[in-house]
Amino acid sequence: MNGFSFSFAQTSLVALATGALWWPEQKLLCVSDLHLGKSERIARRAGTTLPPYDSQDTLGRLADDLERTQADVVVCLGDSFDDLQAAHTIPKQERLWITSLQAGRKWIWIEGNHDPGPVELGGTHLIDLQIERLIFRHIAQQTARNEISGHYHPKAQLKTRGQRITRPAFLLDQDRLILPAYGRYTGGLSSQSTVLSDLMLKDAVAILTGPKALPIPMPR
Repeated sequence: MNGFSFSFAQTSLVALATGALWWPEQKLLCVSDLHLGKSERIARRAGTTLPPYDSQDTLGRLADDLERTQADVVVCLGDSFDDLQAAHTIPKQERLWITSLQAGRKWIWIEGNHDPGPVELGGTHLIDLQIERLIFRHIAQQTARNEISGHYHPKAQLKTRGQRITRPAFLLDQDRLILPAYGRYTGGLSSQSTVLSDLMLKDAVAILTGPKALPIPMPR
């Protein structure tokens, strides 16, 4: 499995190169910011047409991660849909796909700022979730500890062979772990931004996604 193994809050976790988080002991797969239906929402609000395959791509990669890990529990860390209407207008084929991925698994939707969780799609719907030492929520809280969140779509830049490569990244310090956005067309916030630099401790690590999960000192 292509990932970077690390310990957080005395818990063994794996940051997968896809941007998903794997907790082997709990057989739990966590993903954040799927933003399903983003191309439809952009077309509806702005009139800009993008290839309407972002949700299919995102669900396909999620299906692959579930197949590789054989996860029993899935936690979606909020903003699973790009807005509430996108959750209601998801095409039937994609709705059935989500239902098939849920089959035989405990599926938890954490509430995001873009959507309150697609209630009609089944699963459990929570504001946040605590399992053992870890707490899962959408947006990081400044004073929290042992926290796993999303929301910011962090990206980090690596300079190699005279080139600068920017990739979605996990951000990790002793208090919190912030996941990259799992969905397509999501954009991202640089780890050098003030909000992330202020939120993460000085010794924070960025784990780049892509062909290989690669840990580097968090660029500031």
